[in-house]
Amino acid sequence: MASMRAAQVTHAGGPLEIVEREIPHPGPGQVRIKVEACGVCHSDSFTKEGHWPGLVFPRVPGHEVAGFVDEVGDGVTVWKKGQRVGVGWHGGHDFTCDSCRRGDFIACANAQVCGISYDGGYQEYMLAPQEAVAAMPEGLDLVEAAPLMCAGITTYNALRNSGARPGDLVAVQGIGGLGHLGIQYAAQAGYRVVAISRGASNAELAAGFGAHHYIDSAAADAVAELQKLGGARVILATAPTAKPMSALIPGLAVGGKMIVVGATTDPIEVPSIQLIGARRSIHGWPSGTARDSEDALRFAEMTGVRPKLERFPFEQVNQAYERMMSGKAVYRVVLTF
Repeated sequence: MASMRAAQVTHAGGPLEIVEREIPHPGPGQVRIKVEACGVCHSDSFTKEGHWPGLVFPRVPGHEVAGFVDEVGDGVTVWKKGQRVGVGWHGGHDFTCDSCRRGDFIACANAQVCGISYDGGYQEYMLAPQEAVAAMPEGLDLVEAAPLMCAGITTYNALRNSGARPGDLVAVQGIGGLGHLGIQYAAQAGYRVVAISRGASNAELAAGFGAHHYIDSAAADAVAELQKLGGARVILATAPTAKPMSALIPGLAVGGKMIVVGATTDPIEVPSIQLIGARRSIHGWPSGTARDSEDALRFAEMTGVRPKLERFPFEQVNQAYERMMSGKAVYRVVLTF
């Protein structure tokens, strides 16, 4: 039987081991993808460290997948061999739970996660449910497109569902893996963009991504600076810790909204009076369905939104993972095959 290489985790906290596996055959409703690139996301630590409830080992991580359709299973009519496609965090839904029956597939009670519920993109071939597959525009390089399947769709979808209108003041907290894409998407969508980070040296970076204003939170009162600009209609919070999110809430305008996309387990703390008086709110936002990903990809193709990234050959998967976890990557890490 034909074989392939896969990087699997065999136990919580263990290394990523490159092994030979049989190339899987798609079952009914499944698509087999020849993986060309896969982003290495901080959320892959849920698999690597075994933090996801009910995780079954061995498991292959990876949910920022870009490649080509290689084979389809019975009942698959939308996807054809050779199509450019991607798979993101949202790895499928059951179509029958209450959320799915309302068309809210991202909130499916039994949603699958690529690289957690089933083996993801740290391998040469992978299987995915047909509803989890997104069409990839021809104008996007597959390596650059891979991070858009998670960091890209998350920031794009959060912003377009924020209620902000072109010309509104939108602040992006952080210029990291999520934030540098959030700034680009916000600027291209016509918002007046404020980037918030620490250090004067980040001002030039923020401007390069399209920010109209920069606030160095280490040298200035970020809330006061936001209010000088009229208050933020939206703050896109991308930081991996809650304390800096909490501190920014008074920087929202009347009716302003903080949208949280940076995943953290520590609590956001806010005096209720800060919310009540100015009708402010805090919202979480997940990534999006495959159809949402297609919108994010097309928007990136049209406007030039692209991730800054570091490429690692598949053989260096452990180095790639450690580089991502170190927080020193510029700005996303992608495995290439």
